[in-house]
Amino acid sequence: MATASPLQSQLSVRRRAPETEPRLESRFDRRLAKILVHATNVFHEKGYAAASMRDLSRASGVSLSGLYHYFESKEELLYLIQKDTFTTIVVRLRERLNEARDPVEGIRAFILNHLEYFLANQKAMKVLSHEEDVLQNVFGSDIAAIKREYYRICVELLDNYKHARGLEFPSRTAVLSLFGMMNWIYTWYNPRVDADAEELARAMGDIFLNGLGASSGKGRKKKSAASSRTDISRLRKGV
Repeated sequence: MATASPLQSQLSVRRRAPETEPRLESRFDRRLAKILVHATNVFHEKGYAAASMRDLSRASGVSLSGLYHYFESKEELLYLIQKDTFTTIVVRLRERLNEARDPVEGIRAFILNHLEYFLANQKAMKVLSHEEDVLQNVFGSDIAAIKREYYRICVELLDNYKHARGLEFPSRTAVLSLFGMMNWIYTWYNPRVDADAEELARAMGDIFLNGLGASSGKGRKKKSAASSRTDISRLRKGV
């Protein structure tokens, strides 16, 4: 029977701690956070498959034996990067949703939370997008459970929106389309020409909730008025 690594043992203890207990940042936490940042950079530059523990050792300044003391493999490092990312996003999202007054605010909070985190952590976003199928067994199952929770929250928001507006549309298609809009932003986002997270989230929310035509309502009204005048003219001419 395989024994748990020192890292897994400490993570297990932290999971059992009551939520009301103050979480003091330990030396272990600080070192872990530092290693995860360096590991994210290495996986971003080399790709997970091409990166080695020796690469991670050089980038982090932690000896190879020191890395193996904390982590059994680079797979465990990838797991922790993904777990830290998705857990942080879900926790922040729940805090935002507690302040949402209606389904529309909830959906917009979801979009802003997602974009705000990933625009601030674009390297992690690329690693998550490109290496999402690497993790297997317990690691893969743990990450999949967090992703399902995140997906379920979004489905619930869309279902509430449908109920409030009396609409009918497939929630699965809508949710996955929304993720498609948000997840690939790292491939084109340029802070020199594109808006910040808040403005970008507002624009994406408008497109997702109302469609492209909603942003040009004034133009539609003008066109409608012009069409009405044409119709009246045709009637007068007997057309």
